[in-house]
Amino acid sequence: MQPVISRESTVHTLRDDYAVSAEFYDILQGRQDAIEVRRLYRRDVAKARLGVLDVGAGTGCVTLMSLLASRVGVHAVEPARAMRTPLMTRLAALPAELRKRVTVHPHTLGEAGLHGIADVAVCHNTIACLAPAARRALWPALARALVPGGSLLLQLPPAHLPDEETVRVLPSQRVGQHEYGGRMVLSADGGRIHTRFDYWVRGAEGGVLQEHTETFWMWPASRAEIAGDLAEHGFVPLPRRDEPAVLALTLTQW
Repeated sequence: MQPVISRESTVHTLRDDYAVSAEFYDILQGRQDAIEVRRLYRRDVAKARLGVLDVGAGTGCVTLMSLLASRVGVHAVEPARAMRTPLMTRLAALPAELRKRVTVHPHTLGEAGLHGIADVAVCHNTIACLAPAARRALWPALARALVPGGSLLLQLPPAHLPDEETVRVLPSQRVGQHEYGGRMVLSADGGRIHTRFDYWVRGAEGGVLQEHTETFWMWPASRAEIAGDLAEHGFVPLPRRDEPAVLALTLTQW
């Protein structure tokens, strides 16, 4: 969907990506994602001494974990308005002492223009959703936002296209008399991965009350390809970790 220029300002853009998924993401995936985020990034975030940068903050799993695990300022970058809305609702419920440490940037990282504000950056569930050109544009913006010696923790995109259509069922969840469920369907389409989310809501009698579908694209890239691109901007891989889905790097110079 094309960005819509805000009537309030010709500078800011409003993105309606995730307009459907934002309603279902937390109830169907949020709890498991929060567990995964703590496992993958909490140890590094706890070592932050300057600031934490959350690129592609979504509804706030990494942002909230970072506020609780560290004592520094947190910068949450989320250009999609639909995902920013539940993020802001979460932050509004926090105590003022926590809330004053987080800043939400309603732009891409390049548009936000952040310089030297963090010594730990996390890109969770983000890189796969960027087309190659947008991905390459992110690297210099990350190098500007981090200080030399800072750490970048990046969840890698799929390394290759799926060989056949793959279906992942999302565990259903009950809210009052309604049951929420969904599935993710992945398939190759040219050099991209077509990702379709099907959501449904059933009533107390089992009848379907709502059905929604939203589609996205993902772009595969290997660990070596991502590391090679980042090397051009001063990033050096840290020792290989047990978790193959995460690439950890440090910024040597910029």
